[in-house]
Amino acid sequence: MLEEIDLSTVSPAAHPEEMEEIRRFLAGSALDLDAALEVVVTARHYGELLGCAGLTGNVVKCVAVKERMQGHDLLPRLMLELSFVALDRGHSHLFLYTSPKNEQAFRSCGFHPVVTVPDQVAMMENTPRGIHAYTESLRHYRRDRERVGAVVLNANPFTLGHRHLLTRAAVECDYLHVFVVGEDASAFSFEQRLALVRAGVTEMDARDRIHVHPGTRYVVSKATFPTYFIKDRGIVDLAATAVDLLIFRQHIAPALGITHRYVGTEPFCAVTRQYNTDMHYWLERRDLPAPAVEVVEIPRLERGETAVSATEVRRRLTAGDLDGLRPLVPRPTFELLSSMHASAPTSPSSIPTPIRGGV
Repeated sequence: MLEEIDLSTVSPAAHPEEMEEIRRFLAGSALDLDAALEVVVTARHYGELLGCAGLTGNVVKCVAVKERMQGHDLLPRLMLELSFVALDRGHSHLFLYTSPKNEQAFRSCGFHPVVTVPDQVAMMENTPRGIHAYTESLRHYRRDRERVGAVVLNANPFTLGHRHLLTRAAVECDYLHVFVVGEDASAFSFEQRLALVRAGVTEMDARDRIHVHPGTRYVVSKATFPTYFIKDRGIVDLAATAVDLLIFRQHIAPALGITHRYVGTEPFCAVTRQYNTDMHYWLERRDLPAPAVEVVEIPRLERGETAVSATEVRRRLTAGDLDGLRPLVPRPTFELLSSMHASAPTSPSSIPTPIRGGV
């Protein structure tokens, strides 16, 4: 029967009726149709839909196979075809998130686990070398010291609050690693944010004990996380946070010998405040083979009665308040914001919400 299976590619925008059929098919496997799908590969036998697998960027989503076809090598065929489609779209390194009970099935398709949150989600990739190659590249920057710190920043944009956090961390640590979130889902591009952080660090007294790392592909965001198979919104947030922090504790921290992770206190955003709480659990208290990483929360820098934050900076930029920006940001950031305002004033709708995983 497998010889008679017809594999085809469906464009969600061009084939709404077929996507409705795929939605109903996924519902039969207790899955939702992910609205962000860019392309779907389907498997049919004389018109009957037997399986599907979708793609958003380099993330595999919405994979399902009819129950009677499970165990008959249809899943590997689907995933192989999807990998060819992904390659044509410029993606050779693929990720997927699945229920841990499906992990073995995807192993048979050439996917390998990165981390697993028990009873919730497994993050996998289509190479045995991916995460290991990344951590090997990090080891070039390892400095074996008694207290090695880390800070993860979105820096959207880099503010004096961020510099305050780095300064406090650098004072307490023998060496400090700073990671700038790489995903372009912010008001400022990754290149801008990375350049601003590096420029800000060069003005710090401890600059010789700080290394700024560009963003990594091992970042979990709401844009890629699998809401389609986890129904509870609260569980989605907790699972995404757990994956993010497990990658840090099990892979990144051991590669660099990181002993402490620094984060600013969060007086405003409940989501970020919960992230800080979860950080203590997954990095410090959870019993794992990887060494624990102590979490240190640093009180936010304030100017008068205002906490210095990227959110406040973006608000003042939107209002065109350059004088109000000056006491909140380092010189390189102020110069960029001034040039942006002069060339094209920023509208409120052009400033997206910051992504998870950094401040």
